[in-house]
Amino acid sequence: MLLRKHKLVTAIAALCGGAALTLALPALAQTAEAPRAEAKDLDAITVTAQSREQELQDVPIALQVVSDQLIDDVAAKDLGDLDSFVPGLVVNSQQPTQPSFELRGISTDDFGIGTDPAVGIYVDGVYAGRGGGVLLPFTDVERIEILKGPQGTLFGRNTAAGAVSIITRKPGNDTEAAARLRLGNEGRVYADAMVNLPTGEDAALRINALFNHSDGWIQDANNGRDLNPENNWATRAAFRLGLGERTTATLSWDHENLDQLGQATTGIVPLPPRPGLPTLPVDELGYLDPRKVPTASDAEGNEESRRFDGVTLIVDHAFDWGSLTATTSWRDYDSVNRVEEDGTDRNYLYVDSTNTESNESVYQEFKFAGSTDRIDWVAGASYFKEEADQTSEVNALTDSVDTIVRNLGMAPTPTGYLFGYVDQQLAAFGIPIRLRGHRWNEKFVNTLETQSYAVFGDVIWHATDKLNLTFGLRYTRDEKDFTWLNNPRSAPTLDAALDQLEAMGFFALAGIPRDTFVFDVAFIDPPAMLNKGVTNRAKRSWSDVSPRFVADYHFNDNTMGYASLAKGYKAGGFNSLQIGSRFDNEDVWNLEFGLKQSFPEHRLQYNLSAYYYVYDNRQAVVLDMSTTIPRFVVDTSDMEAYGVDFDARWQVTDGLGLDFNAAFIDATYKNYQSTNGVDLSGKPTGVPHWFLAGGMNYQWNLQEHGDLRFSLRHAYRSKQRCNAESQAQSTCGPSPALQLGESRNRTDLRLAWTAPNGHWGLALFGNNVFDNQYINSLGTYGKTVLGTVGARVTDPRTYGVEFNAKF
Repeated sequence: MLLRKHKLVTAIAALCGGAALTLALPALAQTAEAPRAEAKDLDAITVTAQSREQELQDVPIALQVVSDQLIDDVAAKDLGDLDSFVPGLVVNSQQPTQPSFELRGISTDDFGIGTDPAVGIYVDGVYAGRGGGVLLPFTDVERIEILKGPQGTLFGRNTAAGAVSIITRKPGNDTEAAARLRLGNEGRVYADAMVNLPTGEDAALRINALFNHSDGWIQDANNGRDLNPENNWATRAAFRLGLGERTTATLSWDHENLDQLGQATTGIVPLPPRPGLPTLPVDELGYLDPRKVPTASDAEGNEESRRFDGVTLIVDHAFDWGSLTATTSWRDYDSVNRVEEDGTDRNYLYVDSTNTESNESVYQEFKFAGSTDRIDWVAGASYFKEEADQTSEVNALTDSVDTIVRNLGMAPTPTGYLFGYVDQQLAAFGIPIRLRGHRWNEKFVNTLETQSYAVFGDVIWHATDKLNLTFGLRYTRDEKDFTWLNNPRSAPTLDAALDQLEAMGFFALAGIPRDTFVFDVAFIDPPAMLNKGVTNRAKRSWSDVSPRFVADYHFNDNTMGYASLAKGYKAGGFNSLQIGSRFDNEDVWNLEFGLKQSFPEHRLQYNLSAYYYVYDNRQAVVLDMSTTIPRFVVDTSDMEAYGVDFDARWQVTDGLGLDFNAAFIDATYKNYQSTNGVDLSGKPTGVPHWFLAGGMNYQWNLQEHGDLRFSLRHAYRSKQRCNAESQAQSTCGPSPALQLGESRNRTDLRLAWTAPNGHWGLALFGNNVFDNQYINSLGTYGKTVLGTVGARVTDPRTYGVEFNAKF
């Protein structure tokens, strides 16, 4: 404990020392600059993090704002392209229909519909839900507010780690049009367009559309086929209508269509010549580097697709005493994600996984707000309903199932194989029937019905001219109805062949019962085996009260300090792949102290916060490798963390701007017994210590030749802090040959020219310009039974040119 506190103090001292140096720099720089009277002020940033419009420096929350300029600087298409530049935020977006989010070391390690995320994603105040419909392409985004720390009072359920609030542009009163075309390496084509049309005295229509395609940077070593292309398009339409002097209604519709191949997997276990098998157990020291070996795939039906639609109606009405905002939303999507797991092109090692989801949700919120000389208040109620279906599948061939049977010693035959042995006998007797070469499928089918009700209030009391006291409270009730169905394995063509052999009397002659060929290899934990073909149902409700206490003190017009105690929670739920398994709410209590300071004369501002949180009853789904055949199980732990967040902006000269963001986290387990029986209490959770991001931009005024703007951004994440469980899960350092969990760097560049009239522009951009690639994850599902391990790697360098027009 003392060591962790020392590290925290050291981190604060380092960041404060950096801030002190930053504060000293303007005085040195000013001696060589023109008088400050000619300087351009540092832009004020308005946010709605507390359900009110406020300047960023007045909000007592650790909050980072991603502007549309930053989105353009790094050519970001979705949240997965931005996390490097938001310290503490980690987004795994390699599979858009199965993303994962982490903030301040808190994440949800589960893809099932029975589990909610710990990071809440909101679009124009509407909860985006979980799963396949969360990571959507950016369409007309004005800014993104990342609220760090639990936001249970202000945002509600599933914000144990924090909230990401995406704010889009609203239809305006002026006629506007814009278009952009990006062309890049690997056949990249990205195009978007916008038109804003006033349609009346107080009405306007705004329409956006985008198209995104790339050939992919991995090619099949056998046939040259592109294995990881991008291909999606999206559109957004918003209509604003004034209904009198006091009422405005905005109706928006979002649609996206994603249709591409699933994430590519590269095998990293050396293979002997065909038909040889990998050696078991797998030698981790002998892993190959997936960045240096060819990729060969025989994936069947490889697909990642999604159809998404969302409609939102926001009605704002002003009263004499305050305002009412009524938000109604409907969201619906269908998604499919099928990816190869073995990373080979050998049918006798083949295995893939498929996740299919269908989800429909409705959201209704009524929010009242008002203010007097002494208080600002917000109060309201919300309702959320979700209906979801999910099918989780493991697909194989009888050839690869035969390999599993042989490796596990399950076959009562001289060769150790089952299907192959029978095929040899059939061939010897000239019988043209084969048991190999058939598709094999095992699946879990889940359904979910969720209803969530909440009432909330948040009051800021201006106790004095300098002191504000805030008290907030939200009560939430969640109700979930969940089902599990795990049928016996499905292999229709195999069963047809078995039927033929049975009719011929083969099994009686061979002395092998027909039932020997009917078994499961994927979902074989005791609850699944006892309930094959039986639908199981569970219904459960949970309640939560999330308070928030804040005191902020304005030492002067430019300096504010605050202290807060807040609770966040993640709703209870069910493990999709373990029949009857449920878990209760996950709670996070966060104590935080912060300082926000501006220096207008130097065009400089910084924010600093230090926090400590306790996270109880964290649920994760992990792959239990202690059994003969791996299985997914629920893993429960308690966590705690100390941390520091720091950010600064400095407009050094009229042309030069600098920004810097940093996060230090020391996250450990308070109480945790791993699935392998190892006590990891007091050990690190795997979260890196440091996240850093910095940027500079310089703008030249070329007079009658327009403007030229250069942007340079760099991000750094230190290496993961491994523990025994993260090594067992192959998420951190299982092999020195891979350096899994190593520190990461990314550098982005952009040089943009804008015509004098602002109507035309041209830009050159490069992302990850030093071509740093990292191993993102390992697929170990076949490790113990097939001897295969697949790896997925982050994107290499991308570059291109951008043309844009604006009228």
